[in-house]
Amino acid sequence: MNLDLKNKNAIVCGSTQGIGEASAIELAKLGANITLIARNKSKLQDVLGSLDTSQAQKHNFLVVDFNDSVSLKEKLNEITETYHILINNTGGPAAGLISEANQQLFEDAFKMHLVNNQILVQKVVEGMKKVGFGRIINILSTSVKAPIPGLGVSNTIRAAVANWAKTLSIELGSHGITVNNILPGFTNTNRLKNIIINKANKQQKSIDEVSIIMRSSVPANRFGEAFEIANAIAFLCTPAAAYINGINLPVDGGRTQSL
Repeated sequence: MNLDLKNKNAIVCGSTQGIGEASAIELAKLGANITLIARNKSKLQDVLGSLDTSQAQKHNFLVVDFNDSVSLKEKLNEITETYHILINNTGGPAAGLISEANQQLFEDAFKMHLVNNQILVQKVVEGMKKVGFGRIINILSTSVKAPIPGLGVSNTIRAAVANWAKTLSIELGSHGITVNNILPGFTNTNRLKNIIINKANKQQKSIDEVSIIMRSSVPANRFGEAFEIANAIAFLCTPAAAYINGINLPVDGGRTQSL
């Protein structure tokens, strides 16, 4: 099985923590050259120093705030390399009922996720076509399969990005480019911690009580770890996954109750 990513260039967004950081680490282990993208320069430097370089990989980073699409475009214009891999990963919208969400929340989420993804894809896709190899992975949520209560705006935008990605997979498949979505379940990240705290406050329960209830909904009876999600992401980026295209892949310990 060919898992070799040597001489492949990868952009990994949201790569200073959680699933983004873990994905950058795993891709580097497989030989890829990594460009980290996030807004915190100090954290970017820390992650950069942790990436594998045993295969003469060359890594770098861009400081970009995804709240500013204009700045994202400007920063991407500094890039001249051909990229073979793009990991779209952005922190999800804040929790809340959809009936209480105002227009601005939807507009901000649309720009942060779908518009920025589109900007990034348009930056890399022509290079992917020229070399006949491309992997675009979008980190979404199991809400693509079944909406998660209390995450109204997130449920909405994740579904929009999933359909955008499926359309891309149809358009780009003949060029050796695959487009897939990873749907993480409950994963030990800062976002999960914030969701648990929010639930605990609203339900007037302790954080431990809410955590136990959430874990009990997972057949594996535990939360996932970021590296476990990153393992699936990394595999989909390899030559071995060339015939996997246009899918929504839950990595959730079996929690999603649909096929």
